[in-house]
Amino acid sequence: MDELELDCCIYRSSSMQLCFDASLVLTARAIDNSVLWQDDLWTLWVADAFATQARSELESYESENLPPAIRPRAVVEFDSGWLGVLGYLLVIWCLPWLQNSGSSAIWLQQGSLQVGLVHQGEWWRCFTALSLHGGLAHLLSNSVFGSAFGLMLGRYLGSGLGWLLVVLAGAAGNWLNAAVRPDDFVSIGASTANFATIGLLGTFVWQRGYFRGVDWRRGFAPVFGAIGLFAMLGVGEGPVDVVAHLTGFCCGALVGWWVPRYNLRRLGVSGQWLAGAGALGLMFLSWQLALAAVTN
Repeated sequence: MDELELDCCIYRSSSMQLCFDASLVLTARAIDNSVLWQDDLWTLWVADAFATQARSELESYESENLPPAIRPRAVVEFDSGWLGVLGYLLVIWCLPWLQNSGSSAIWLQQGSLQVGLVHQGEWWRCFTALSLHGGLAHLLSNSVFGSAFGLMLGRYLGSGLGWLLVVLAGAAGNWLNAAVRPDDFVSIGASTANFATIGLLGTFVWQRGYFRGVDWRRGFAPVFGAIGLFAMLGVGEGPVDVVAHLTGFCCGALVGWWVPRYNLRRLGVSGQWLAGAGALGLMFLSWQLALAAVTN
Protein backbone atom coordinates (compact mmCIF):
# COMPACT_ATOMS: atom_id res chain seq x y z
CA MET A 1 0.00 0.00 0.00
CA ASP A 2 1.29 3.46 -0.87
CA GLU A 3 2.40 5.49 2.15
CA LEU A 4 0.20 8.38 0.98
CA GLU A 5 -2.86 6.25 1.65
CA LEU A 6 -1.98 6.00 5.36
CA ASP A 7 -4.17 8.93 6.25
CA CYS A 8 -5.56 8.07 9.69
CA CYS A 9 -3.55 8.71 12.88
CA ILE A 10 -4.52 6.17 15.54
CA TYR A 11 -1.74 6.58 18.11
CA ARG A 12 0.33 9.41 19.57
CA SER A 13 3.10 9.26 22.15
CA SER A 14 6.08 11.25 23.36
CA SER A 15 7.96 7.93 23.52
CA MET A 16 9.51 6.71 20.30
CA GLN A 17 9.85 3.22 21.76
CA LEU A 18 6.15 2.91 22.56
CA CYS A 19 5.17 4.15 19.13
CA PHE A 20 7.44 1.68 17.36
CA ASP A 21 6.19 -1.13 19.62
CA ALA A 22 2.64 -0.32 18.49
CA SER A 23 3.85 -0.32 14.88
CA LEU A 24 5.32 -3.80 15.34
CA VAL A 25 2.01 -5.06 16.72
CA LEU A 26 0.17 -3.84 13.63
CA THR A 27 2.83 -5.19 11.28
CA ALA A 28 2.48 -8.60 12.94
CA ARG A 29 -1.26 -8.41 12.16
CA ALA A 30 -0.53 -7.55 8.48
CA ILE A 31 -1.80 -3.99 8.85
CA ASP A 32 0.30 -1.48 6.90
CA ASN A 33 1.38 1.46 9.05
CA SER A 34 3.83 4.29 9.26
CA VAL A 35 5.52 6.10 12.18
CA LEU A 36 5.98 9.85 11.79
CA TRP A 37 7.33 12.65 14.00
CA GLN A 38 4.64 15.30 14.00
CA ASP A 39 3.87 18.26 16.29
CA ASP A 40 6.52 17.17 18.82
CA LEU A 41 5.00 13.70 19.13
CA TRP A 42 5.56 10.28 17.61
CA THR A 43 2.47 9.31 15.61
CA LEU A 44 1.26 6.07 14.07
CA TRP A 45 -0.71 6.16 10.80
CA VAL A 46 -2.80 3.55 9.00
CA ALA A 47 -5.27 3.58 6.12
CA ASP A 48 -8.69 4.81 7.14
CA ALA A 49 -10.26 1.50 6.11
CA PHE A 50 -8.12 -0.36 8.72
CA ALA A 51 -8.35 2.22 11.52
CA THR A 52 -11.00 0.37 13.55
CA GLN A 53 -9.17 -2.95 13.29
CA ALA A 54 -5.83 -1.30 14.15
CA ARG A 55 -7.25 0.35 17.27
CA SER A 56 -8.80 -2.95 18.36
CA GLU A 57 -5.47 -4.75 17.90
CA LEU A 58 -3.63 -2.14 19.98
CA GLU A 59 -6.26 -2.24 22.75
CA SER A 60 -6.02 -6.03 22.90
CA TYR A 61 -2.24 -5.84 23.04
CA GLU A 62 -2.29 -3.29 25.86
CA SER A 63 -4.84 -5.23 27.92
CA GLU A 64 -2.83 -8.45 27.55
CA ASN A 65 0.41 -6.79 28.57
CA LEU A 66 -0.73 -4.72 31.54
CA PRO A 67 1.30 -5.43 34.67
CA PRO A 68 -0.62 -7.45 37.27
CA ALA A 69 -2.60 -5.24 39.63
CA ILE A 70 -1.07 -4.99 43.09
CA ARG A 71 -3.95 -5.06 45.52
CA PRO A 72 -3.72 -4.33 49.24
CA ARG A 73 -4.17 -7.38 51.42
CA ALA A 74 -7.47 -7.82 53.20
CA VAL A 75 -7.38 -6.42 56.72
CA VAL A 76 -7.59 -9.18 59.33
CA GLU A 77 -9.28 -8.12 62.57
CA PHE A 78 -9.26 -10.21 65.75
CA ASP A 79 -11.57 -8.33 68.08
CA SER A 80 -12.93 -4.87 68.81
CA GLY A 81 -9.91 -3.92 70.91
CA TRP A 82 -12.01 -2.68 73.81
CA LEU A 83 -11.14 -5.51 76.18
CA GLY A 84 -7.43 -4.71 75.98
CA VAL A 85 -8.11 -1.00 76.45
CA LEU A 86 -10.15 -1.71 79.57
CA GLY A 87 -7.29 -3.81 80.94
CA TYR A 88 -4.82 -1.01 80.19
CA LEU A 89 -6.98 1.61 81.90
CA LEU A 90 -7.55 -0.68 84.87
CA VAL A 91 -3.82 -1.05 85.45
CA ILE A 92 -2.82 2.60 85.13
CA TRP A 93 -5.82 3.90 87.14
CA CYS A 94 -5.49 1.25 89.83
CA LEU A 95 -2.07 2.51 90.87
CA PRO A 96 -3.26 6.04 91.87
CA TRP A 97 -5.98 4.44 94.01
CA LEU A 98 -3.46 2.17 95.70
CA GLN A 99 -1.12 5.12 96.20
CA ASN A 100 -3.90 7.11 97.88
CA SER A 101 -4.83 4.18 100.11
CA GLY A 102 -1.27 3.87 101.40
CA SER A 103 2.02 5.68 101.14
CA SER A 104 2.40 7.30 97.73
CA ALA A 105 6.10 7.80 98.31
CA ILE A 106 6.71 4.05 98.66
CA TRP A 107 5.06 3.26 95.33
CA LEU A 108 7.04 5.92 93.53
CA GLN A 109 10.26 4.99 95.27
CA GLN A 110 9.91 1.28 94.55
CA GLY A 111 8.38 1.44 91.10
CA SER A 112 9.97 4.36 89.28
CA LEU A 113 12.69 3.86 86.71
CA GLN A 114 15.69 4.76 88.85
CA VAL A 115 18.55 4.16 86.46
CA GLY A 116 21.18 3.40 89.07
CA LEU A 117 19.04 0.66 90.62
CA VAL A 118 18.21 -0.79 87.20
CA HIS A 119 21.93 -1.03 86.56
CA GLN A 120 22.21 -2.93 89.84
CA GLY A 121 19.76 -5.57 88.67
CA GLU A 122 16.29 -4.25 89.55
CA TRP A 123 14.94 -5.01 86.07
CA TRP A 124 11.33 -4.98 87.24
CA ARG A 125 11.43 -1.19 87.38
CA CYS A 126 11.32 -1.20 83.56
CA PHE A 127 7.80 -2.65 83.92
CA THR A 128 6.51 -0.93 87.06
CA ALA A 129 7.48 2.54 85.81
CA LEU A 130 5.02 2.09 82.94
CA SER A 131 2.10 2.17 85.39
CA LEU A 132 3.13 5.23 87.41
CA HIS A 133 2.31 8.86 86.60
CA GLY A 134 3.28 12.27 87.88
CA GLY A 135 -0.21 13.71 88.23
CA LEU A 136 -3.75 13.74 86.88
CA ALA A 137 -2.86 15.54 83.63
CA HIS A 138 -0.08 13.03 82.92
CA LEU A 139 -2.44 10.14 83.65
CA LEU A 140 -5.27 11.53 81.54
CA SER A 141 -3.09 12.18 78.49
CA ASN A 142 -1.66 8.66 78.56
CA SER A 143 -5.16 7.26 79.06
CA VAL A 144 -6.48 9.02 75.96
CA PHE A 145 -3.58 8.25 73.64
CA GLY A 146 -3.12 4.72 74.96
CA SER A 147 -6.80 3.95 74.46
CA ALA A 148 -6.89 5.37 70.91
CA PHE A 149 -3.89 3.40 69.69
CA GLY A 150 -4.80 0.39 71.82
CA LEU A 151 -8.09 -0.01 69.97
CA MET A 152 -6.24 -0.41 66.67
CA LEU A 153 -3.71 -2.67 68.34
CA GLY A 154 -6.41 -5.05 69.55
CA ARG A 155 -8.09 -5.16 66.16
CA TYR A 156 -4.93 -5.98 64.23
CA LEU A 157 -3.17 -8.32 66.70
CA GLY A 158 -5.82 -9.26 69.23
CA SER A 159 -6.17 -7.62 72.64
CA GLY A 160 -4.20 -10.32 74.44
CA LEU A 161 -1.18 -10.66 72.17
CA GLY A 162 -1.16 -6.97 71.28
CA TRP A 163 -0.90 -5.75 74.86
CA LEU A 164 1.61 -8.44 75.82
CA LEU A 165 3.88 -7.22 73.04
CA VAL A 166 3.35 -3.59 74.05
CA VAL A 167 4.26 -4.34 77.67
CA LEU A 168 7.42 -6.13 76.54
CA ALA A 169 8.33 -3.40 74.02
CA GLY A 170 7.62 -0.65 76.57
CA ALA A 171 9.80 -2.37 79.17
CA ALA A 172 12.54 -2.85 76.58
CA GLY A 173 12.26 0.85 75.75
CA ASN A 174 12.71 1.71 79.43
CA TRP A 175 15.72 -0.60 79.64
CA LEU A 176 17.35 1.10 76.64
CA ASN A 177 16.53 4.49 78.13
CA ALA A 178 18.25 3.44 81.36
CA ALA A 179 21.24 2.17 79.38
CA VAL A 180 22.03 5.66 78.06
CA ARG A 181 21.08 7.70 81.14
CA PRO A 182 23.18 8.65 84.18
CA ASP A 183 22.60 6.75 87.42
CA ASP A 184 20.65 9.57 89.06
CA PHE A 185 18.03 9.77 86.30
CA VAL A 186 14.42 8.91 87.25
CA SER A 187 11.45 8.36 84.92
CA ILE A 188 7.82 7.24 85.15
CA GLY A 189 4.84 7.01 82.81
CA ALA A 190 3.06 4.83 80.26
CA SER A 191 4.12 7.04 77.35
CA THR A 192 7.06 4.73 76.58
CA ALA A 193 4.55 1.92 76.02
CA ASN A 194 2.23 4.24 74.08
CA PHE A 195 4.98 5.13 71.62
CA ALA A 196 5.89 1.46 71.43
CA THR A 197 2.28 0.91 70.32
CA ILE A 198 2.61 3.56 67.60
CA GLY A 199 5.86 2.07 66.29
CA LEU A 200 4.46 -1.46 66.43
CA LEU A 201 1.30 -0.52 64.51
CA GLY A 202 3.25 1.38 61.85
CA THR A 203 5.62 -1.43 60.91
CA PHE A 204 3.04 -4.18 61.41
CA VAL A 205 0.53 -2.62 59.01
CA TRP A 206 3.34 -1.91 56.52
CA GLN A 207 4.59 -5.50 56.67
CA ARG A 208 1.07 -6.88 56.34
CA GLY A 209 0.61 -4.88 53.13
CA TYR A 210 -2.70 -3.26 54.10
CA PHE A 211 -1.71 -0.11 52.18
CA ARG A 212 0.23 -1.81 49.42
CA GLY A 213 -0.20 -0.30 45.96
CA VAL A 214 1.61 0.56 42.75
CA ASP A 215 3.06 3.69 44.36
CA TRP A 216 5.73 2.70 46.93
CA ARG A 217 4.85 5.78 48.97
CA ARG A 218 1.39 4.37 49.60
CA GLY A 219 2.89 1.10 50.78
CA PHE A 220 5.08 2.95 53.29
CA ALA A 221 2.22 5.21 54.43
CA PRO A 222 1.80 3.43 57.83
CA VAL A 223 5.50 3.89 58.64
CA PHE A 224 5.44 7.54 57.54
CA GLY A 225 2.31 8.05 59.63
CA ALA A 226 3.90 6.50 62.71
CA ILE A 227 7.00 8.68 62.33
CA GLY A 228 4.77 11.72 61.90
CA LEU A 229 2.88 10.90 65.11
CA PHE A 230 6.15 10.50 66.96
CA ALA A 231 7.37 13.87 65.69
CA MET A 232 4.07 15.52 66.66
CA LEU A 233 3.45 13.89 70.04
CA GLY A 234 6.80 12.60 71.21
CA VAL A 235 8.89 15.75 71.04
CA GLY A 236 8.00 18.88 72.94
CA GLU A 237 8.94 21.39 75.57
CA GLY A 238 8.72 20.86 79.30
CA PRO A 239 9.28 17.63 81.27
CA VAL A 240 9.11 15.35 78.22
CA ASP A 241 11.36 12.29 78.18
CA VAL A 242 12.09 12.30 74.45
CA VAL A 243 14.68 9.52 74.77
CA ALA A 244 12.11 7.21 76.42
CA HIS A 245 9.62 8.01 73.68
CA LEU A 246 12.22 7.25 71.03
CA THR A 247 13.42 3.99 72.60
CA GLY A 248 9.82 2.84 73.09
CA PHE A 249 8.97 3.72 69.50
CA CYS A 250 12.01 1.86 68.13
CA CYS A 251 11.37 -1.25 70.22
CA GLY A 252 7.74 -1.29 69.15
CA ALA A 253 8.73 -0.84 65.51
CA LEU A 254 11.08 -3.83 65.72
CA VAL A 255 8.32 -5.98 67.23
CA GLY A 256 5.87 -4.85 64.54
CA TRP A 257 8.38 -5.74 61.83
CA TRP A 258 8.93 -9.23 63.30
CA VAL A 259 5.40 -10.35 64.27
CA PRO A 260 3.80 -10.52 60.75
CA ARG A 261 6.06 -13.47 59.92
CA TYR A 262 3.75 -15.66 62.00
CA ASN A 263 0.16 -16.74 61.54
CA LEU A 264 -1.49 -14.97 64.46
CA ARG A 265 -4.77 -16.82 63.93
CA ARG A 266 -3.12 -19.98 65.21
CA LEU A 267 -3.25 -18.50 68.71
CA GLY A 268 -7.02 -18.76 68.73
CA VAL A 269 -9.18 -17.28 71.46
CA SER A 270 -7.48 -19.27 74.21
CA GLY A 271 -4.06 -18.11 73.08
CA GLN A 272 -5.20 -14.49 73.17
CA TRP A 273 -6.50 -14.92 76.70
CA LEU A 274 -3.22 -16.52 77.78
CA ALA A 275 -1.24 -13.68 76.21
CA GLY A 276 -3.41 -11.10 77.97
CA ALA A 277 -2.95 -12.96 81.26
CA GLY A 278 0.78 -12.93 80.59
CA ALA A 279 0.76 -9.14 80.19
CA LEU A 280 -1.09 -8.66 83.49
CA GLY A 281 1.08 -11.33 85.12
CA LEU A 282 4.28 -9.51 84.16
CA MET A 283 3.01 -6.30 85.71
CA PHE A 284 1.84 -8.11 88.85
CA LEU A 285 5.13 -10.00 89.24
CA SER A 286 7.14 -6.82 88.73
CA TRP A 287 5.19 -5.01 91.44
CA GLN A 288 5.52 -8.00 93.76
CA LEU A 289 9.30 -7.86 93.38
CA ALA A 290 9.30 -4.09 93.76
CA LEU A 291 7.28 -4.09 96.99
CA ALA A 292 9.11 -7.14 98.35
CA ALA A 293 12.31 -5.10 98.17
CA VAL A 294 10.87 -2.73 100.82
CA THR A 295 11.11 -5.41 103.49
CA ASN A 296 14.58 -6.57 102.45
